[in-house]
Amino acid sequence: MSQNWQVTDTHIAIVDDEPDITQLLAGYLTRQGFRVSELASGHALKALMQADPPNLVLLDLGLPGEDGFAIARKLREHWRCGLIIVTGRGDAVDKVVGLEIGADDYVTKPFDLRELLARIKAVLRRLAPAAAPAAEATAMVARERLCFEHWEIDVASRQLTGPNARPVALTAGEFDLLCVLARHAGRVLSRDFLLEQTRGREAAPFDRTIDVQIGRLRRKLDDDPDEPRIIKAVRGAGYVLVPAVTAR
Repeated sequence: MSQNWQVTDTHIAIVDDEPDITQLLAGYLTRQGFRVSELASGHALKALMQADPPNLVLLDLGLPGEDGFAIARKLREHWRCGLIIVTGRGDAVDKVVGLEIGADDYVTKPFDLRELLARIKAVLRRLAPAAAPAAEATAMVARERLCFEHWEIDVASRQLTGPNARPVALTAGEFDLLCVLARHAGRVLSRDFLLEQTRGREAAPFDRTIDVQIGRLRRKLDDDPDEPRIIKAVRGAGYVLVPAVTAR
């Protein structure tokens, strides 16, 4: 394992057992101003998360002797950071499973470095939204709470609480998607619009990212997937948050 400890604001961990890949990515991302750690195993990632947790992890699924999905699941259970799966496994089922586990994005090899950089920046923007330019706007965002039925979204702390003030863990992508739906409650929003608002890109053919995240949100909102009351699908159009939303 080699590590680059250049002092910058954002720390990215690359977990891949192919040295050519980690060296290529580390060199490129370092030149973009990131601090980069190169890792070859899930065990090394766990040690890093405890000693110097990164803001974002680029995780390969094909690590020898380890289940990449299990590593991703543990990462989501115990730490809050960005997660992009970067793998040669391009099967649609693998992509759906990765997104179900909570990955913020899924990139298949071979990849274009500039496209990967754009996806990294999009995830980091969602994790740490830019402050509003005016103090008044900043204060407004800091106070913003979106409420519907027994649920409350605290925008500033990026926290969802349910009945009896029970906190509900959401990934960065899930939280952003719920915020967009809540801010446009009662309106049918297309998958393209939701992807643009939450991930900064258009949907690719057969892209199921939004559908997978909607499924996860429904489970966390105790919304029956067979007869949903909170987030409904409109055939051929998109999704709509049905309950009225009030801002506090």
